[in-house]
Amino acid sequence: MILLLRGVRLSRRLRVMPLFEEVIATFWDDGDHGVQKRLTDEMVQEAERALGVTLPAALLDLLRMQNGGIVAAAHDAFPTSRPTSWSQDHVPFDFLMGIGRRDGTTSLLDTPYLVEEWGMRGPLVLLSGDGHCWIGLDYRGCGPKGEPPVTWFENDLGAELVLAGDFRSFVEGLTSGSSFDSSAGDSVPDGTPASLRT
Repeated sequence: MILLLRGVRLSRRLRVMPLFEEVIATFWDDGDHGVQKRLTDEMVQEAERALGVTLPAALLDLLRMQNGGIVAAAHDAFPTSRPTSWSQDHVPFDFLMGIGRRDGTTSLLDTPYLVEEWGMRGPLVLLSGDGHCWIGLDYRGCGPKGEPPVTWFENDLGAELVLAGDFRSFVEGLTSGSSFDSSAGDSVPDGTPASLRT
């Protein structure tokens, strides 16, 4: 059950979740690392043709503010309901790829190559990651025109974890990685397969 109180959502765990508009106002960190040129409607249309999907409106709203780059420390992690190879209770989200072809910068447009390179099954749009682990839009269940969930993919382990039902909810659920207990956050509880232990 989720309650709406004066513009703030409270989840079952009573963690205060800011609304999308509040998060995107402070979403981006300073600097131009990974930033593509200003997003235009023509660039969006070209990307959707190349990727074969309709991109979520919330993602495009964010990329119109800044077309990719480093995520501010206040929003650089997403809490998880179960352990991953990254941590017991969260995954990182310190970078969001934009749309474009800036030299030396990975883009959402690189998704088809990356999906093939890492042996993933699409249709997916990769948002952030390093090859071994990715966060992406998962169109496999909703189809190319649907509203995809945001999923964590661990390629080395063949594991997946749905983080949020849609991109807007994912952004609203982001929090600071520093808010997690580093002594517990980097260890996986007993009983977890050795392959998940860091």
